[in-house]
Amino acid sequence: MSITMDTTLASLVTNKRRVSALKSLGIVTVGDALTYYPFRVTEPVPLRAIREAAPGQQMAFAAVIRDMRVVPMNARRGYRLEATVDDADFARSRRVPGSTARLTFFSYRKSYVDWVSMRLRAGTSVVVSGMPSEYMGQLQFTHPEILTVAPGSAGAGAGLEGYARGAASGNGAFAGSTDPYASVQSAYPPAAAASSGAALKYDADTVQEALTRVCRPRPVYHASSRISSEHIHETILGLLWMMGARTSSTPDGQLAGAGSAGIVAPTTDTIAVQNGEENSGTTAESGAEALSQSIPDVLPESVRKAKNLMHRAEAFLAIHDPASTTRFKEAIETLRYEEAFVSQTSLLKARSHAHKSAAHSCPLVTDSLRDQFIASLPFSLTAGQQQVIHDIAADLAHDWPMQRLLQGEVGSGKTVVALAAMLQAVDAGYQAVLVAPTQVLAEQHAETIGRMVEQLKPAIPVTLLTGGMKLAARRKALAAASSGEPGIIVATHAAFSKTFQAPHLALVVIDEQHRFGVEQRESLNAKTDDGTTPHLLVMTATPIPRTAAMTWFGDLDISWLTELPGGRKPIRTVVVNEADAATMGRMFAHIRARVDAGERAYIVCPRIDADDEGNEGGSGVSSAAGSARGRAAASGSSARTAAGGRATRAAADAIGIDDPYETFDENGETVARPPLHAVAEIADRLQRLPQFQGIRFATLTGRDKDDVKTQVMADFAGGETPILVSTTVIEVGVDVKQASCIVIFDADRYGLSQLHQLRGRVGRGGTNSWAFLVSRAEPGSPAEQRLEVIHHSLDGAEIAQADLEFRGAGDVLGDAQSGGKSSLKLLRVVKDADMIADARTRAEQLLAADPELADEVQLAGAVLDFTRGNETFLTSS
Repeated sequence: MSITMDTTLASLVTNKRRVSALKSLGIVTVGDALTYYPFRVTEPVPLRAIREAAPGQQMAFAAVIRDMRVVPMNARRGYRLEATVDDADFARSRRVPGSTARLTFFSYRKSYVDWVSMRLRAGTSVVVSGMPSEYMGQLQFTHPEILTVAPGSAGAGAGLEGYARGAASGNGAFAGSTDPYASVQSAYPPAAAASSGAALKYDADTVQEALTRVCRPRPVYHASSRISSEHIHETILGLLWMMGARTSSTPDGQLAGAGSAGIVAPTTDTIAVQNGEENSGTTAESGAEALSQSIPDVLPESVRKAKNLMHRAEAFLAIHDPASTTRFKEAIETLRYEEAFVSQTSLLKARSHAHKSAAHSCPLVTDSLRDQFIASLPFSLTAGQQQVIHDIAADLAHDWPMQRLLQGEVGSGKTVVALAAMLQAVDAGYQAVLVAPTQVLAEQHAETIGRMVEQLKPAIPVTLLTGGMKLAARRKALAAASSGEPGIIVATHAAFSKTFQAPHLALVVIDEQHRFGVEQRESLNAKTDDGTTPHLLVMTATPIPRTAAMTWFGDLDISWLTELPGGRKPIRTVVVNEADAATMGRMFAHIRARVDAGERAYIVCPRIDADDEGNEGGSGVSSAAGSARGRAAASGSSARTAAGGRATRAAADAIGIDDPYETFDENGETVARPPLHAVAEIADRLQRLPQFQGIRFATLTGRDKDDVKTQVMADFAGGETPILVSTTVIEVGVDVKQASCIVIFDADRYGLSQLHQLRGRVGRGGTNSWAFLVSRAEPGSPAEQRLEVIHHSLDGAEIAQADLEFRGAGDVLGDAQSGGKSSLKLLRVVKDADMIADARTRAEQLLAADPELADEVQLAGAVLDFTRGNETFLTSS
């Protein structure tokens, strides 16, 4: 059976529970498994004889079982198994006297005790790795790792002096030569009772092999309550073995020779098919060749050699079975550069493809609608707005499609810039579409734009099209769009439906671009009947550092609006410890005073119901990224979420909050944290407080229907319900001028960029405004440090930079932060800026010589996969 990166694990792994557990982590194919990278590697375990042991310090040694007994525990259920080991021969190789120690195991399960007893019979040679302690005057190892060694190795005692070479340093395993075990053989007699042990399976053939395995650095993976890091590692090594790997990676870039530790063949209890198992004489060289055939290199050979990088197959092997921590880091750098090169090649190809397309030219005309509109504004444009409008006007005049990203702070005037661009397209006799992520925002845009253009001559039709419209209104809007009459169409995702036709579409403006995938964007590009591609302007208020924007939006021209229009006052940000009852009371009293003054207040919670563990649409997770989280959550994870103990990353991602700052223990499992606050719970609690007697509350969540959302927002803006308790569904675009206060519960669990977005919902009417970040973070914890950033800064770019540094680019770019598949898992946008620039330069050189990548088939495939796998663009925060 030929195994490739696309082969499903279900066809290879016989343990269906393990298949299901891996699926809950997003691991479905061989490629998913190999790119499920460990978050750390353990340090090498030093070799020490028993007499050299220091309590509390990890060590490994070889020994022989002298006796073993099982003792029922009378005080409580279960059994205690004790085995005495003697390391005389191993200690001799270390030039120290031999000694004995006790290995102790506890279990309630008789089956486990019987299994350990069978392995630790008297006379068995073992290699032990663990942390010693002292009990009743004797050295003891509690639940150590044990590898049993097959009896009868030739040359007993030969070469044991090889262990002594590192004795002086206390780390015989990794001192001296590259391979200190190369000549070492088992010096121990075979286990007794050969007849009963004939069917016994040993963990290693020689002491040398066993010591190498326990002493080597070991990768640790994010695990779950359903599958441990050890079992994830075992599965990945089994897959590598099946694909041809037989020995571990070595610093010379080749697979190690016969003297090095080999990858153990997986058992048929775990793996269904074992590639090449009939050829037991597979050499290291043929194993390397087989692995490279199953995992072809993506980087062009010239680039790989120029950068002195590993082959892709060798990098995977060095990551999942590292010979040293240095080798592991080199492999990570190789695949990190591969990600940079593939992403830059993809973006450069997209940019080149766009410039080859035809678009409607929309030159400025005398006494244009755009100029009328700018002259009618009751305020002066900022210098930044004027420059961006000028740049867009020049782009629209071309006969190839504009592709521009407009990034601006909340309230920086992006809508004015977008409307100026749309009026330029209308003036040229074409249609323009503004796409908003929610119905509430689309309705606000339609109302605002209609009010702004009502004085212009000739009159500009503004058509609203949303999925929640009644049938008659929807048909009327679709008919207006399909007529081709010049005008502005404001739409939600309904614009992506097959019934939407705009035959003279010249410009598409996408607000909050990270909420729409590439496929949706492309569906709008394909709407024109005359073969032209619309000009594209994507806007975002999500702060994106320039390095990140240049990396992720390399196919777009980028404009920044950094100035805020006059009249807006800075928002005062206060971090409140939820346990501080006095401060919480003063905060609520302040909100009541602002409400009595005719203002409004938002109360934001991350969950809908106290018992809700699933993601809820529109809860602050983008629709595109939310679907990625849904893929991870729907795959069957049964791990307990934050509401009930430990949770996997995938399960945590299912919460309706951008919760990127998971804290993991040494086994890769998330550390339990307090349950998140819910809308229903907080609304009920606040209404009972004396500060809010006589005040009407409203609630808003992503589960509410569109007409309910519209009515709730209207009542909130009108003052009938001046306090709105909601999920992060209000994060984007909600514009209520009277809102002056926002309280964000569980603020320590949000991304900084998301907090900045939420904070931007207040102070839009020029009044004094406050943002209260309610936190349960421990004093001095990283969570508290993050909140200090948002507390002291209103600069979105500075906050975004800190967000990237806290979270890492793997959690900010693409779908990686949402538990779904992504082509970017290792690239760090801030720290790897130089690497990205280098990759872009080399990609440009490659595409100049081979624009279609005809000579780089694997790279071409990776570029295609990258485009398909990163449909959410940047952050969901």
